[in-house]
Amino acid sequence: MANVFFTNMRTKLGESLLSKMERLLDKAGIAQIDFTQKYTAVKIHFGEPGNLAFLRPNFAKVVVDKIKALGGKPFLTDCNTLYVGSRNNALAHMDAAYGNGYSPLSTGCHNIIADGLKGTDDVEVPVRGGEYCKSAKIGRAIMDADIILSLNHFKGHENTGFGGALKNLGMGSGSRAGKMHMHSDGKPEVHQDICTGCAVCTKFCNENAITVTGKKAFIDHAKCAGCGRCIGACNFQAIENCNFGNNHDLNCKIAEYAKAVVDGRPNFHINVVNQVSPYCDCHNESDAPIVPDIGIFASFDPVALDRACIDAVNQAPPILSSILGERERNHKIEGGGEDHLADIFPSTRWQDQIEHGEKIGLGSGTYELVAVT
Repeated sequence: MANVFFTNMRTKLGESLLSKMERLLDKAGIAQIDFTQKYTAVKIHFGEPGNLAFLRPNFAKVVVDKIKALGGKPFLTDCNTLYVGSRNNALAHMDAAYGNGYSPLSTGCHNIIADGLKGTDDVEVPVRGGEYCKSAKIGRAIMDADIILSLNHFKGHENTGFGGALKNLGMGSGSRAGKMHMHSDGKPEVHQDICTGCAVCTKFCNENAITVTGKKAFIDHAKCAGCGRCIGACNFQAIENCNFGNNHDLNCKIAEYAKAVVDGRPNFHINVVNQVSPYCDCHNESDAPIVPDIGIFASFDPVALDRACIDAVNQAPPILSSILGERERNHKIEGGGEDHLADIFPSTRWQDQIEHGEKIGLGSGTYELVAVT
């Protein structure tokens, strides 16, 4: 059983939520880690432009200041997205981060896109005990760090049921090839109407599976290993993953990638449970929160941390004007009210991520909640 430390959103006159967060980190034992002159990756989600549910940079500054006070060298980091959007290369990703308020002036440290300009700069990391992934493709800057911290906005998710520490560490730390690996065992496709025949993708294919004929690229799936590097290499977004796997396997792969990220080095994790949107912060919109703001949780155990947040969300009253309130009020979901996350996305099973994380030794599915006032 792991300890999960928790503070609610209530404040007194003269004390901010940020000072409560700092006290939470102290009580949770963050100083047990030796940060002295250590490069510390703070894995975060900068938020897709248009989305307003992502974490404010003020939370990141508390974490950064604490790491600096303990002698560390922090940087905020994320990897590029697999899908076509505003964060699928480092230049656009940095623009998104700055646009959402994440800059050295606001957080006190630099942003580094861990898998490089086009999402192709990664390290293949063994997954000890992995059943779905024998190795994981992780952004190089994340693996170069001495210490890994995750600062996570806890929310719902249409494929995994929820997004917390495990998803931010696992899916978020995967390079574009790693994200392809988690989402699918299939092969990418070339949109012939978009392809310009520039042949840049051929330089990134280790299997010689891509040829250019008649100014159009073609992928030989008999040779293709499904690594997805060509997706990141294409400047025209003409290549994409068209073969998505099932949600059970996705949840298990996320847990295994998360283990690859934290295995063998100091790690610590923080979940902020506010503006609990039903969808991922990767969306360029954010639907109304499904439950009232709950608080901030911290632990050395990312599995126990996520489980504590799941329980807190499921025990909270639904906001009637949200998608959750509508579904439970209209009795569209049989047995609604006991599992809010399942009521929103009944085709997902959030337990898969927790159970598999526990099975592979990533953390504990049980916890003791320690309140910090």
